[in-house]
Amino acid sequence: MSDSIPQQNTLRATVIGGGLAGCEAAWQMAQRGVQVDLYEMRPVQMTAAHSGDLLGELVCSNSLRGTGMQNAVGLLKEELRRCDSLFIAAADATAVPAGSALAVDREGFAAWLTAQISNHPRITLHRSEVTRIPDGDPVIIASGPLTAGPLADVIAQLTGAEHLYFYDAIAPIIEAESIDLSQVYAASRYGRGTADYLNCPLDREQYLAFVEALKTAEQVVPRDFEKVVHFEGCLPIEALAERGEMTLAFGPMKPVGLPDPRTGKDPFAVIQLRQDDRHASLYNMVGFQTKLTWPEQQRIFRTIPGLEQARFARLGSMHRNTFINAPACLNGTLQLDSMQRLFFAGQITGVEGYVESAGCGFLAGLFALQHLQGLTLMPPPSTTALGALLNHLSTAAAKGFQPMNVTYGLFPPLEKRLRKRRERRLAMAERALADLDGWRATSGLWAE
Repeated sequence: MSDSIPQQNTLRATVIGGGLAGCEAAWQMAQRGVQVDLYEMRPVQMTAAHSGDLLGELVCSNSLRGTGMQNAVGLLKEELRRCDSLFIAAADATAVPAGSALAVDREGFAAWLTAQISNHPRITLHRSEVTRIPDGDPVIIASGPLTAGPLADVIAQLTGAEHLYFYDAIAPIIEAESIDLSQVYAASRYGRGTADYLNCPLDREQYLAFVEALKTAEQVVPRDFEKVVHFEGCLPIEALAERGEMTLAFGPMKPVGLPDPRTGKDPFAVIQLRQDDRHASLYNMVGFQTKLTWPEQQRIFRTIPGLEQARFARLGSMHRNTFINAPACLNGTLQLDSMQRLFFAGQITGVEGYVESAGCGFLAGLFALQHLQGLTLMPPPSTTALGALLNHLSTAAAKGFQPMNVTYGLFPPLEKRLRKRRERRLAMAERALADLDGWRATSGLWAE
C-alpha cells in the first residue's frame, strides 16, 4: 500500500491499543507522514477474550456483515474502501466466500494487518501495557471494550467515573416505519409534558402469555469475561419475569397513568417505545434489556400488539463492555472536552461492531493529524455513514447513552420522500457517496 501524502517530518502521535480502531488510526496518520508510537499490551498482558498476539484479532466472528447498499454497514464499508482504509484492505485481501456478506479468514486477516503495521517505516510497535496517559500531543485511546485496570482508572478520572461503564444493558431498537400505529397510542405518563412515547397496550391474557414466553425462552450463555453482577435497577426482563407473573406489570410494563384513548382506561400492561434519534425513525423499547438470544427476541417481541412486523435496528444484549458516555465527554471530533490533546476511538466510544470500530479509528486518525497540523478539524458530512456514526456519538442523549451499530436511522432524511424502503436506502447511499467524494476533494487529506 502506497503513501497517501508525502512525508512531513517532526510530527508524532501515540495510539493506545492494537485492535481495529488503533491500527486504523495509526495507519492513517503514518501514511500522511506522522511518526506513530502504537502500544499493544498483548502478549505481555493477555485478555480473557483474545487467543494470540496478532493485531486486529477478530474475537467473536469472522463476518463483517452485509455488502449491499441497502444496509448501512455495507455503505460504511464502501466509504472506508474509497478512503484507503487499512481495515478494508485487510478484509479484501483475506476474504472467504460468504454470499452477500463480507467474511474473512480470521487468522489470515490478523496476520495480514499485523504485517502491514509492523513493517510500516513510520509506526513503532510497543508490546507493553499502558497504565497512564503518555506525554505528547496527540494521544488516541483505542483500548477496546475490555479496558480495565490502571488505564480504566485513569479514564474514569478524566471523564468522571459516572461516565465510564463496564457492561452494556442494551434494549432493542425498532425501525419506526415497521410499527403498526393503529394498535399503539402516543402518551406520556400522567399526561406530563408532551406525548413523547408510543405505548403498546396488552390485556391480561396477552400479558400472561408474554411473561410465560420470556420465562421459557433460550438465553445467551455469557463467557467468563462477560459475566457481570447486575444492578437491581437494570435486571434483564426475563429475570424480572422469573420473580413472579406480575413483576413486569409493576416494573417496566407498568400501565398506571397511561390510559388508552380508545377506552379511556389504563391497559392491563403496556410496553413503552421512546424516540431514539432526532429524525424519529428509531424507537427504543424502554426497560427491555435482555439476555435472550436474538431469534428468541424477534419471536417473542413480535407478539406485542403493534410490533407484529417489527424490524429491529438493534436487538438487546447484556455483556461486559467498557465504554464512555461519548455525548457527555467528547466533542464532535472525538476529542475529550477536558483535554483536547486526547482522542478516543473504537468501541470504547460507544460504537458497536468491527466495521464501526475501524471507521471510528479512521476518523480519530484523521482528526489527530489535523490537530497536529494546527488545522480546523473537518468531520465528514452527517449524510455519510462515517458522519452519521460520528454525529450519533456527539449528539445522542447523554442520559441512558448506549452503544450503537451504524443504521440508516442515524442519517438525515431525504428531501424527497420515497415510499419503498429499498429505494429510500439506495438513495441515501447514493447521496452519501456523492457527499463523501466532495468531502475528500476539499479536505486536503488525500493527494491529488
